[in-house]
Amino acid sequence: MDSAVVLAIAREQGFACHALSVRYGQRHTSELDAAAHVARALGAVEHKTVTVDLRSIGGSALTADIEVPDSTVGAAGIPVTYVPARNTIMLSIALGWAEVLGASDLFCGVNAVDYSGYPDCRPEFIAAFERLGNLATRAGVEGAGLRVNAPLMAMSKADIVREGMRLGVDFSHTVSCYRADATGAACRRCDACRLRAEGFAAAGTADPTRYVP
Repeated sequence: MDSAVVLAIAREQGFACHALSVRYGQRHTSELDAAAHVARALGAVEHKTVTVDLRSIGGSALTADIEVPDSTVGAAGIPVTYVPARNTIMLSIALGWAEVLGASDLFCGVNAVDYSGYPDCRPEFIAAFERLGNLATRAGVEGAGLRVNAPLMAMSKADIVREGMRLGVDFSHTVSCYRADATGAACRRCDACRLRAEGFAAAGTADPTRYVP
């Protein structure tokens, strides 16, 4: 849902958007199907899915044979659903594609308010990656410059819901659950489900998520 709202924000700001998803060995691919639908619905120029095998290194309940726990929202420490270096890898792929396209702006849906303790969802990480992008690319060296935009960074999940509603995002086509089935139906019990449900409740808006029976 966060990525859908970010795409809608970028479109409202006048960007021609090339949407990127990554098949990284996650437990389910229904989120990739949802991303393709959302990209079309929100007017992306194109949607590309790149495959990177993070399951080969594991280290996360999302990429290894480790049980996804029921919600641990508020617990101390970095949760087992953290995927090592995932956002760094995803942004690096986006950075390479941006160079090919001649694009100077990357948009991502990271959030430091209602999140699960992931270190790669912090403003410090986004600022550091932007510096890296400007150091490590031909575009940066030649002075074109690169910006990494994270418009949801300081929003609560309720704020994100409200912004999505304002922009006409159809949340029924988004998938948030860590344990979603092949159709995108959610488990109701993981961190992602709990954060999403609490956000819709706080926004006073019905959550269109489909749950497994």
